[in-house]
Amino acid sequence: MQVKDIIKKVKQIEIRTKKKSEATLMGQYHSAFKGQGMTFSEVRPYQFGDEIRRIDWNKTARFREPFVKVMEEERELTMMLLVDISASMDYGTKTQLKREFVAEIAASVGFSAAGNNDKVGLILFADKVYKVIPPQKGRKHILAIISTILSAEYIPTESKFDVALQYMMSVFKKRSLVFLFSDFADEYDLKILRVASRKHQVLGMRIFDEKDAQIPDVGYTLFQDVETGKEIWANTSSARWRYDFAEKQKQKLKNLEDDFDKSAGKLLNINTGEDYSKVLYSYFKKK
Repeated sequence: MQVKDIIKKVKQIEIRTKKKSEATLMGQYHSAFKGQGMTFSEVRPYQFGDEIRRIDWNKTARFREPFVKVMEEERELTMMLLVDISASMDYGTKTQLKREFVAEIAASVGFSAAGNNDKVGLILFADKVYKVIPPQKGRKHILAIISTILSAEYIPTESKFDVALQYMMSVFKKRSLVFLFSDFADEYDLKILRVASRKHQVLGMRIFDEKDAQIPDVGYTLFQDVETGKEIWANTSSARWRYDFAEKQKQKLKNLEDDFDKSAGKLLNINTGEDYSKVLYSYFKKK
């Protein structure tokens, strides 16, 4: 993608996603993710109904009347966007490639975070971590993240999201909200997913094309794995072969969903032709 095309695409994405984030997502995002805890705000005289445990005994003794500590929520969050740049993400049969769809969703949640004065960071990964943008605030920073996702060189190798999670845990110690974008086509270490989900709020964003699990009848055909280069011949005219392939994909998805559930994480499945804002709105509302 040429630089001028990237700039044009970024502007288009900003226009579309800012409307969605401001109209539907920002309020639900704020309600769903309430920050990291409570911090001291002020001391005021005791009022009927205040909790006894909030009494400031030192000030109460000094002024000989009860005072209580007022606490407020620590609103600021850190959002980390972990984006799979393996070759299978550079694919799509509808209006967008998976990578373009990811950039748009990342922009939408990123602008929601920016609207709440939260920091947003980016990690691009495939078989290893390829690029890191540390968390920062602001619109310009979100635009830089979108541009980075769109302009990344997508790698012909297997994807290892557990490697990205492990890296993030070693570098970013503060509890974060993690959006993990991938098609989850490859194997992973379940232990790392479990550890990461205990330390951070991990939301798996499975981005898929409807053709990922459906092979049409095109006769005896040579297939190549774009990530590993492995080739196989298959008789797609066989109804049994197509059925078995689809069933294997369903079972793989079920196993993935079970692993996220057991890890205290959450997995959302979003089709490249789907209105992702409705999926996110529903999740934020439930959250």
